[in-house]
Amino acid sequence: MSKIDILSIRKQFPILHQKVNGKPLVYFDNAATAQKPLSVIVALNTYYTRDNANIHRAAHTLAARSTEMFEDTRKTIQAFINAREVEECIFTKGVTESINLVAQTWGRKFLQAGDEVIITSMEHHSNIVPWQMICEEKGTILKIIPINDAGELLMDEYEKLLSPKTKMVACVWVSNALGTINPVKEIIEKAHAVGAKVLLDGAQACSHLDVDVQVLDCDFLAISSHKLYGPTGVGVLYGKRELLEAMPPYQGGGEMIKEVSFERTTYNDIPYKFEAGTPNIADVIAFKYALDFVNELGKENIRNHENELLHYLVNGLLTLNETNVMSSGVETHKQIKLIGTAKEKVSVQSFIIEGMHHFDVGMMLDARGIAVRTGHHCTQPLMNCLGLDGTVRASFSVYNTKEEIDVLVEAVKSIIKRK
Repeated sequence: MSKIDILSIRKQFPILHQKVNGKPLVYFDNAATAQKPLSVIVALNTYYTRDNANIHRAAHTLAARSTEMFEDTRKTIQAFINAREVEECIFTKGVTESINLVAQTWGRKFLQAGDEVIITSMEHHSNIVPWQMICEEKGTILKIIPINDAGELLMDEYEKLLSPKTKMVACVWVSNALGTINPVKEIIEKAHAVGAKVLLDGAQACSHLDVDVQVLDCDFLAISSHKLYGPTGVGVLYGKRELLEAMPPYQGGGEMIKEVSFERTTYNDIPYKFEAGTPNIADVIAFKYALDFVNELGKENIRNHENELLHYLVNGLLTLNETNVMSSGVETHKQIKLIGTAKEKVSVQSFIIEGMHHFDVGMMLDARGIAVRTGHHCTQPLMNCLGLDGTVRASFSVYNTKEEIDVLVEAVKSIIKRK
């Protein structure tokens, strides 16, 4: 059973206490972005009303305060993922920029024609397109790990893809569309055995799962703040020091340099080598408060609560299949099809209502104040593998309740009866 005080938690999220289309908001779109606790909102307001100044390059008090708070967030991230050194944590705009940074710097320097990069069938577009771009430029071959009908990676097929030509395995830790938790520890070990590096897309994983980059031994990990109750426009790229030092800068400008002349430029040390220009200072500072929120609740407590919600929804939807009877009196079956039934999942459940377009279902739910995501979830190749053009996706967070799931299940039941 969950050990969290759900009512106390919900009080920390002002946005949840409103009506949408005349109904109390039920927010089940957390895989797209999580809502922000009041501590994060206050931190943003405090920065702009008290501390606003550019960081690192001034001697005055406001700059010193801003710099200290900015770097405090970096230290908090280091502890959150258990990086060996704080310098291994680079601020970016999010997972998308983090992956592009690796593809365009590490990839441009170390990939050659005939080399191979492996990704999975369930990748978000942000972990497909950057590798396609650099593979096209370098003549590198992109290979894909297939999945089974439950949405699980076929690890035997993965092993067949690995070879001395494999230079990078870029893998999503948790699927945003299916909720599948991939066996990343095994993936990393097998990749390292052939000399390949591994980048993990941790966008969905880091809000649900314990993260220890030293135990995982991943080479890179990408994180987005807004999936972790923090502001949008902030992310982190973790990379092993020896790899980051060997990579060229991603962008040129201020902060990423030591000395500049018209003849040559010498680059700054990590992490600043990859942080050109004025960063998103306020949102980085506020991100610390989001991480503090997660740490105070505890990942295990969050995960246990969210897993309860996931199982509760699955049981509710399957019950509709068992009991649904059309107005004509004819009993029907398989009205709802669950998409993504892996044994190891986080609190994400996609589904379709047979005979209905996912967008129509989403609009009908929105009319009842229920926010879900519809479409391909930036995983068009995955949808093609599954023979779908999209799904309805409900994704839960620590502030969601079983009562809200009851509202969703009743709404789906009503939609089926009207179909």
